[in-house]
Formats: sequence, structure tokens, C-alpha cells
Amino acid sequence: MKNLKLLCNAIVCLLSLGLCAQETEKPGNSAQELADKLANPVASLISVPLQNNLNYGIGLYNGVKYTLNIQPIVPFKLSDKLNLITRYIIPVVDQRNITGLNTHEFGLSDATVTAFFAPKSTPLIYGIGPAFLVPTATEKLLGTEKFGVGPSLLVMHQGKGLSVGFIANQIWSVAGASDRADYNTFYTQIFLSHSYKSGASWGVNAEITQNWESNSTLISLNPSLGGITKFGDQVVQLSVQPMIPIVGPRNIRPDWGLRALIAFVFPEK
Repeated sequence: MKNLKLLCNAIVCLLSLGLCAQETEKPGNSAQELADKLANPVASLISVPLQNNLNYGIGLYNGVKYTLNIQPIVPFKLSDKLNLITRYIIPVVDQRNITGLNTHEFGLSDATVTAFFAPKSTPLIYGIGPAFLVPTATEKLLGTEKFGVGPSLLVMHQGKGLSVGFIANQIWSVAGASDRADYNTFYTQIFLSHSYKSGASWGVNAEITQNWESNSTLISLNPSLGGITKFGDQVVQLSVQPMIPIVGPRNIRPDWGLRALIAFVFPEK
């Protein structure tokens, strides 16, 4: 796993450099407005986050799992009062000693696609729509071989510099390989973040995954530190999060984890 360690160290160094540059440039109020928009999952803003997740000490063999989630967010204007916000999660996984001792799997896992219908200019921000599980895994052990669908919901309140709310979905498998277990999973993330005029931000979120088929619950608490900066003319958001496991069965709960994110942002001109 030397490659993963080097990648993790590089990401953390990159975040540190980006945050230092952000403090030096002091881009002003627009940076805070952008940070607030990025904290809103149904903001009308195109972005392409690359979320790096590294988890250690998983299961009986102390497995290691690295997941790169490619997460483009594309909004569509349906009317003057309604937006459609589409969110995609495409995971690339590299794992060792997860499915057994001295095992290694690498490739795509299953993708998740969510579409939120989000009214504009409401006192309480909300979005509702369908969520889909798409069997895109390139290895059998990295996916479910099931197609799933279910509802998704976002509710949040946002003031200048403060965002608090939750996002949730419940997905059931409706088609796929008959010899694989059904997919029946609830996921929610409860989040709070605070931003500053410089574009720097801190926050915390709790992620809860309930697998109804195996009757297992996985909960992690994830504090975060981030900032807005530029690479040349490209606006980016950088953040880092330790992932602290709270609840979960030994076969899926890691001992600890680290998340580092770089999001390429395309603000409206």
C-alpha cells in the first residue's frame, strides 16, 4: 500500500499549500459566497469534486481500502422557480485484505445517481427526487450486480457563513443478478459548516448507513477544514477530514480513516 500512503501524503501537502495560498490572497466576500454555495447540495453551481477516502484496519485481516469518488454536480434550470440538480458518485476502489487474506481488488464500484428537484428562493432550502444505484462495478467483489431505485431528500437552513441540514436516500434493488443478495440500504448525512470571508471553512458531519438486509449500522463522525483558492484561473475548494468510526460491525468498520477532497468549481460569470 505504499502508493496509497504516498498519495495520501501528497493530498495532505496539497491541501496545506492551498489553504496557505488562500490566506495570502484574501479574495473577499465572493469567496465566502462560493463556500456557502458549495455547502448547499442543491445550489445551482457546476462542480466536480474528487473525494479521496483512505480507510485502515477493516475486518478480520486489517484490510486497507482506498476509494476515489468522482462526484460531478450538474444543475439544470427547469423554470424561473425550479431547478433540477443532478449528482453523480462514481467510485474507483483499490483494496487489500478486505475479502480475504492476501486478496486485492481494483476497479470501478457501483455508481449512484441522484436528481433533486429544488425550488428557488424558499426560506427553507429543500430538494426531493429519485436516487439510482447503477451496477457499474468492473469486479464482482466490488459491486452488487443489482440495479436499485428509491427516494432522496435534502432539507437545510443556510445563513451567511452558516449551513446546517441533512441529506438522505433509501434505495431498494429492483433488478439484477438473481444469485446476489438484494440491496436495501438507507443513507443519511447530517452536516454543519461555517465559512469566513476568506473562503476558509470548518465543519462536521455524521454519516449513517443502515443495511436492512444484513441488519448492520455504520456511523462515522467527520470534522473538516477547508478553503477556496485558485490553481491559475481554475477555482478549487480543498478540504481534509479525519473519519472517526463510531458504530459498525467488525467486518466493515475501519479502525480509522482520512478523507481529502479537491473540487473543481465553475462559478457563474
